Amino acid sequence: MSGGIGSRALNKLTDVRIRAFINKRKSGEKVPRKLADGGGMYVTLTPAGTPVWRVKYRLGPKEKLYAIGTYPAVSLDAARAERDAIKGQLREGHDPIQVRKLGRADATAAAGHTFKSVAQDWLDKQQREWSPVHYQKSRRAFERDVYPLLGKLPISGIRPVMVSGLIESIIKRGARDTASKVLQHVQGVFRLAQARGLRDDNPADPVGEVLPSRRQRSRMPAVLTFQGLGAILRSAETANLSPVVRMAHRLCAFTAARIGNVADAEWKEFNLDAEAPTWIIPRAKMKSRDRHHDHKIILGPAIAAELRSWRTNTGGRGPVFPGRDGTGRMSREAVEKAYRETLDLSGKHSPHGWRSAFSTLARDHGFDRDAVELTLDHVHDNDVARAYDRGERLEQRIKLMAWWGEQLAQAQRGADVMQLARRA
Repeated sequence: MSGGIGSRALNKLTDVRIRAFINKRKSGEKVPRKLADGGGMYVTLTPAGTPVWRVKYRLGPKEKLYAIGTYPAVSLDAARAERDAIKGQLREGHDPIQVRKLGRADATAAAGHTFKSVAQDWLDKQQREWSPVHYQKSRRAFERDVYPLLGKLPISGIRPVMVSGLIESIIKRGARDTASKVLQHVQGVFRLAQARGLRDDNPADPVGEVLPSRRQRSRMPAVLTFQGLGAILRSAETANLSPVVRMAHRLCAFTAARIGNVADAEWKEFNLDAEAPTWIIPRAKMKSRDRHHDHKIILGPAIAAELRSWRTNTGGRGPVFPGRDGTGRMSREAVEKAYRETLDLSGKHSPHGWRSAFSTLARDHGFDRDAVELTLDHVHDNDVARAYDRGERLEQRIKLMAWWGEQLAQAQRGADVMQLARRA
């Protein structure tokens, strides 16, 4: 046996015997220097007269002493439990003194690391691999959803139930996909914490069980009539929305662009003074990145005029929709929350719903399917259609977006818009 502690009779002491021993030692009576409990553990007095627990053990050829603590701060039962733990470590070939040193080092390291500090390190590492758009979205998700609940907590003290509460709060607002992505990111943060020895487990791993099945999700809600869309536009004009959120909502409605692209829009992407104003979104910002060209959105006359006015008000540099403090960018959640709460459209219409409405109504009114799909940047079964982005398809899209803007403007004014029978 490479290591061990004494195997003679255990648990020979009582508190009465220990106190009597201490009193005799302090009074100068002639008694042994230590009082053994068995298994290598004994109580003795320091030169200053403090009673302490020691465990004598052998690891290889060397005999060592392990200090458990002082008596009675460490009770007889607690000391015996520590002795049993030491025996277990020795059986596994570990030096108890080294195990304790490592444990103290881990505790010291973990005490100085909050979840936010580790998460920021993790995000810095991911930034080298991610696109700028994906990085910014992920960073904002941490700031919006994660840091308020977990940011200030020690990374070592977070438990699965805390992570579950975070993820369930996102699910409750109907953002299942966001909850899933945030959970994946949080798992990554804890993997980094594990790699650095800040904790042994990943408390985010079991939390996937709280995510609802994708089969339980329904399509994103969307109003599919001009009458209903007009009511939404009128409601937004009278609602208590910030100018930034209101303008972002308008751009979303009049272009059928994804809300993520709207929130990330930059003035350098817009050519508002051309004969046919455009918004050209870099491919790196788009959901589908496996294409070789940027996404061109034709701006109808109405929304182009609104954007020119907005450009004058905001200076026309940097993000089109700045954050609340005038720096950074507005989050997509600001618009989504306005739809859910301020406009009371939860379960009825979402920012994404404008894309569904545009696709349905444009095709119902006879517009070419390829022109509609190109406008939405959808993957199309006829990839040749993309070759016509200049020329005939572009002309069709200019007409399409002018029509869309005019129909929304009429609907907002409460004018009747002729509905054509839907094609089978």
